[in-house]
Amino acid sequence: MTAARQNQHPRCAWTFKTSIVVKKHWWKILGACLVLYSLLMGMLTPLKTGISDIHPQFLNTGDTVVMEVTGYNSFYSKAGNGLRAWLKLDANHALAAHSIQVLDDRHLKLEFVLPPTLPGPQNVADASLLIDSPVDGAHVYPAGIRIRRQNLTGVDAPTAWTDAIDELHEKDAITFPFRNILGETIRNTYYHVPMWFAMFLLFIGALVHSIRFLRSKNLQNDRWAAALTTTGLVFGALGLTTGAMWATYTWGEPWSGDVKQNMTAIGLLIYGAYFVLRFAMEDPERKARISAVYNIFAFATLIPLLYVIPKLTDSLHPGAGGNIAFGSQDLDNTMRLVFYPAIIGWTLIGLWASQLLYRMNTLEEKLRWTH
Repeated sequence: MTAARQNQHPRCAWTFKTSIVVKKHWWKILGACLVLYSLLMGMLTPLKTGISDIHPQFLNTGDTVVMEVTGYNSFYSKAGNGLRAWLKLDANHALAAHSIQVLDDRHLKLEFVLPPTLPGPQNVADASLLIDSPVDGAHVYPAGIRIRRQNLTGVDAPTAWTDAIDELHEKDAITFPFRNILGETIRNTYYHVPMWFAMFLLFIGALVHSIRFLRSKNLQNDRWAAALTTTGLVFGALGLTTGAMWATYTWGEPWSGDVKQNMTAIGLLIYGAYFVLRFAMEDPERKARISAVYNIFAFATLIPLLYVIPKLTDSLHPGAGGNIAFGSQDLDNTMRLVFYPAIIGWTLIGLWASQLLYRMNTLEEKLRWTH
């Protein structure tokens, strides 16, 4: 009995120590788990079926058109005769494909017999291609087809453009939305955007500690402000880097002089000057006081630089210059299951790194005073 208790004692001690570590560092463990979760889910979850290319894209009324379609993550061969396709002008006007030929899983040939005119007075109309598959679900190439009116006197268009679109299939799977411009790069949403959220939250923490220092003159607040600003600047640089990588695929080059890119670079340079200012002074109290004041003004510049100026001018960046940010169709419920945990996870990792920097700076101060 005594031997059994002795054998169990080390286990109890280990369990007790583990519980203490978990209670003390739970937020660090949570941050690491959320980042790992966002990395795995963000990279491994497939995209929805989409349409990556169609040809031709410019059509004339009255023509019989054979359209070549290239799908993405599609399995057209498995759908058999269940495939349907439409040219959709708006909610009330659509034209069903006259015939559908499946070439392979990713390629189709659609034949459309276009009516002699368009509904309404317009001479040119933009149409979307909608394909419905019992295997892949419904997928669309939005407003990618331009139809020009040839017959200005035709009167049968209203009835010719009224093919019903109903009973569309929906693929039962966990997927991310497919967008023609973004493609697989939509996954960068889980890394580029959370970096900016983490940067902004860390800068808010640094601002709070700078204000606290000015009120209390406690150098601990100054060290916390410096640590949080350092980590925030690192996340800002990572956000700028991931943004440049994304722009390479969507805009054609990593740096296009877009107003959001320029204003972000200026904002990070302003924060970079914070450390130049700190290194230029030796006296701890004077350095802390001036740094705190500068940190407050540096944060104040972020609002006009990142949120006001980009909205006043044209911009390629979503959410700026009239270019809307992600909507419900872009950031759907599946993406939110990864996006929001990524923000929390990267922010907690940033706080963890800031805590390590704070401890390191505190030890350096103690060593300086002892010597």
